[in-house]
Amino acid sequence: MSNIPGYTHGTSSVARSPVSLADFEKMKASVLFGEEDVKSLRMSHDIVKGRVEAILDVWYGFVGSQPHLLASFTAKADGKPLGDYLGAVRKRFGQWILDTSSARYDQAWLDYQHEMGLRHHRVKKNKTDGAPSTDIVPFRDLFALIFPVTFTLRSFLAEQGHGTEDVEKMYAAWVKSCLLQVTLWAYPYVKEGDF
Repeated sequence: MSNIPGYTHGTSSVARSPVSLADFEKMKASVLFGEEDVKSLRMSHDIVKGRVEAILDVWYGFVGSQPHLLASFTAKADGKPLGDYLGAVRKRFGQWILDTSSARYDQAWLDYQHEMGLRHHRVKKNKTDGAPSTDIVPFRDLFALIFPVTFTLRSFLAEQGHGTEDVEKMYAAWVKSCLLQVTLWAYPYVKEGDF
């Protein structure tokens, strides 16, 4: 486990996901996610592990340029960006890049996806860092970010000379993985019994 504050993947502080591994297998089938995607994500790991900060610079630059997205990282009292909060989240976001590219879809990973959903929702938002920020990341923003996150990652995947076919496979695997993850994060946003 990492020593990043608030990164609790695989610890007893993370509750069991209400989504079973069997249901997750069905979700993977719905998005056509298979073993080739796992291989492609793991291929991407060697690329992204040395580029985490550069990737985050692109993603944070995008979020920071969109006031409605930046609002989720601002103070409730005055609407100003919370630098410490942005910095703490950035460290965990960097670990998320590495976790995604490691593609280890076990129970601990599934449980942590649920934890991340709770941390974006009013159930647990701000609690990890004690931030005086807004109460929720609107789901519309969370889901819509799948495109800029994956689209901007494509150029990084092409940096180390992999052939076009491999780059496209890695890119597709990232899109599918992000779709799966954000769908799992949606659990607390969805009316009881409707997930």
